[in-house]
Amino acid sequence: MSDTLKQLDEVLQQRKQQDPSSSYVASLYHKGLDTILKKIGEEATETVIAAKSDDKQQIIYETADLWFHTMVLLAQQDLSSADVLKELERRFGLSGLDEKANRIK
Repeated sequence: MSDTLKQLDEVLQQRKQQDPSSSYVASLYHKGLDTILKKIGEEATETVIAAKSDDKQQIIYETADLWFHTMVLLAQQDLSSADVLKELERRFGLSGLDEKANRIK
């Protein structure tokens, strides 16, 4: 599964160099951070709506869009899915309450 994320990370980095008129992702980079954040907000809302409708296929579809646009943000910020996976690995086995308490300190 992480091979897919790694491949997508590579493609998203490559899109930074492409003409915005030839690539959706390049156009997002060209429009800037606010446009990328707006897309993430839209996709998050659509994911919530899909969940409320109890349509499992739509939940998957909208979550894929949300993950994709979040990965665009990561790439725009010179981060990758590996950075997020490393953080999730760090948290694995920790109580969510303990992890949250550690962030507050």
